[in-house]
Amino acid sequence: MITVSDVSLRFPDRQLYSDVNLKFTPGNCYGIIGANGAGKSTFLKILSGQLAPSTGKVTISPNERMTSLKQDHYAFEDTTVLDTVIQGYEKLYQVMQAKDALYAKPDFSDEDGIKVAELEGEFAEMDGWNAEAEAAQLLQELGINETMQQQKMRELTENEKVKVLLGQALFGKPDILLLDEPTNGLDAPTIQWLENFLLNFSNTVIVVSHDRHFLNTVCTHMCDVDFGKIQLFVGNYDFWLQSSQLAAQLKGQANAKKEDQIKELQEFIARFSANASKSKQATSRKKQLDKITLEDIKPSSRKYPFIKFVAAREIGSDLLRVDNISKTVAGVKILDNITFTLKPGEKSALISRSDVATTTLMQILAGELEPDTGSVTWGVTTTRAYLPRDSSAEFTSDLSILDWLRQFASKEESDNTFLRGFLGRMLFSGDEVLKKLNMLSGGEKVRCLLAKIMLSEANVLLLDDPTNHLDLESITSLNDALVDFDGALVFTSHDYEFIQTIADHIVEVSAKGVVERFATHYQEFLAHEDIQKQVAELY
Repeated sequence: MITVSDVSLRFPDRQLYSDVNLKFTPGNCYGIIGANGAGKSTFLKILSGQLAPSTGKVTISPNERMTSLKQDHYAFEDTTVLDTVIQGYEKLYQVMQAKDALYAKPDFSDEDGIKVAELEGEFAEMDGWNAEAEAAQLLQELGINETMQQQKMRELTENEKVKVLLGQALFGKPDILLLDEPTNGLDAPTIQWLENFLLNFSNTVIVVSHDRHFLNTVCTHMCDVDFGKIQLFVGNYDFWLQSSQLAAQLKGQANAKKEDQIKELQEFIARFSANASKSKQATSRKKQLDKITLEDIKPSSRKYPFIKFVAAREIGSDLLRVDNISKTVAGVKILDNITFTLKPGEKSALISRSDVATTTLMQILAGELEPDTGSVTWGVTTTRAYLPRDSSAEFTSDLSILDWLRQFASKEESDNTFLRGFLGRMLFSGDEVLKKLNMLSGGEKVRCLLAKIMLSEANVLLLDDPTNHLDLESITSLNDALVDFDGALVFTSHDYEFIQTIADHIVEVSAKGVVERFATHYQEFLAHEDIQKQVAELY
């Protein structure tokens, strides 16, 4: 158990939060949510001891072990994959190293023998004899095979490193598990595996994530960082979101009787519970939801950007034909024999176990990169707007947001009044529109690019991982806008709900070709046995 007592955190220019008092108990998974910059990841650092609070303290029950997902993907470059995972159990790894060092001594003394005996006792208590086998099994389940387990970390791809570091955090069944954006860089099968792992995990989990499906699947509670406080709410993300909206609605009903408000809350809980899954965790959560009172739900201060894409013209009879594309980068085959056709009005998700494959294909579709072989043919009536995965090159100048966006506006839209109002709807209010491009955060850059795309009125949108860097509110607004968009869409994403609610055409891309599925949703694509056999053959 973790107890947070009277914690506050102040920086020279502002106070992040104050008077935080919380308890995190075994058997629960807590999702930390809040707007970008609210201090979610910072709170995890306070819990882990990486950062000292300005006041108060964090207490962990005696003899409990805490692990966290490391964010530095290059911290273990000269370590083998298997050893990197075992290092997740720090004390065990230290005992292993000390034991091996003593056995390797050429002048092994009686004193060394006594020390080794002590270490062997500690080693056995921590189930050290099974450590390598358990680490190997964990890696196997994460898609890291036996050959790769003996390689150095520097030999792995970025996506493979993410899986190994996840394995490191999960290894040895820690009492407290801290996960900061654990689904970032993971493919769909691994995310599903992680969801199942956490659903069956009996200890304490605290997670920061922008993946709504993941939060809804694994979380029993939400920790909302808002109004300079951190408050605990029973239920998953959807329950928190809808209950906070209900709280705001009831707050506006000043003249309503309390009995009527209680009835409305009870009806809301009953509706939500009826739609929940039948898992053991959902059943336990329902019992907690049934105890909620009016005082337990709070309105939120979150703001949602206004995103709406309007195409200036309809697409004719042809959208896109991709013929036999291949691409090799730095001697490595990234794409081979990529052939597919997209029809007007389709919303197509390009997915892969390799981000390099989907990003390379998106760059080719956008005309940013030439294929080695093959061709891309766009319909003559298409106009395209592209949001790249890496947009850093667009934001190197010291232009203000206002002057930068003016370049992409029509003559009628280029005056300050229109542009300030337009940017205000994208949550750049007042003097924020004068911020320099080279000073923007990742989320601000994406909101700028979305504003640029809206002004373009293109009828085809090419979006490479557009939810990356966005907070949950901006993701929700973008999700809704793309559902409503009546043009064509090609996008990549790791966000299950984003793909599930938008895409009607799935294309799995690899260095060995593609697997296509028309008129289907993501869930059906993942659950279809024959399709998944074809997908497995691609890798």
